[in-house]
Amino acid sequence: MKLDTRKIRAFKKKSAKKPLQMLTCYDFQMAQLLNETEVDMILIGDSLGNVILGYDHTIKVDVPTMSIFSSAVKRGAPDKFVIADLPFGSYATLESGLQNAIALFQQSGVEAIKLEGAYPYQCELIERLTQIGIPVMGHIGLTPQSVHEQGGYYTHGKDTASQTRLMKEALALQEAGCFSIVLEFVEAELAKKITDKLKIPTIGIGSGKNTDAQVLVINDLLHIGKKDPPKFCKPIGNVYEFKKKLINEYLK
Repeated sequence: MKLDTRKIRAFKKKSAKKPLQMLTCYDFQMAQLLNETEVDMILIGDSLGNVILGYDHTIKVDVPTMSIFSSAVKRGAPDKFVIADLPFGSYATLESGLQNAIALFQQSGVEAIKLEGAYPYQCELIERLTQIGIPVMGHIGLTPQSVHEQGGYYTHGKDTASQTRLMKEALALQEAGCFSIVLEFVEAELAKKITDKLKIPTIGIGSGKNTDAQVLVINDLLHIGKKDPPKFCKPIGNVYEFKKKLINEYLK
């Protein structure tokens, strides 16, 4: 049975027996596997630009690309609650955001979309999307689409000004209608305070253990790629080396 956003809200850690789990997935076969697990949510991140397409960043990923990969994942995991990223530039204005979010939602068949940031026009976009029936997941802290403007990859919320700003952004996203919020590279104690303050689930990545849920890229969790995963991810295997060993044995 498919999850819905009401059930997602009901999983708030205060009443749930265990935290939510979300994994990022990019392809049909991996989605089939996840469909047979107890994972709560699947995210098709625009990080596919790095992980799958080999780009240095996510900026080159566009809506048609996200639609292709999101559709594949949804076909592989029809029983899971699936979220797709709105890519860079696709919601630069309210009008373009509405057009692109609707297109991605319709074409891919996912249950929700995710967008980064909490500026007033983004909150207005979230309000409009939820009004027409598109669930939205928010994302604050390190926002990869804005990494150049932010000045690189680092933990957010270490000083009073940024702590105040992040709390205000989280509350604004909740008020706008987000059903959950990703906290990426947010200082752990602040992530806990935001989690305790909000009525909707927080999903942490590199933000400590006291969020309502955790999200990891499955390629990192399984060490599918050549590069070592980020420090906050402890792989449960090394699929890259395992596959290389099998192929070399076959080629002998």
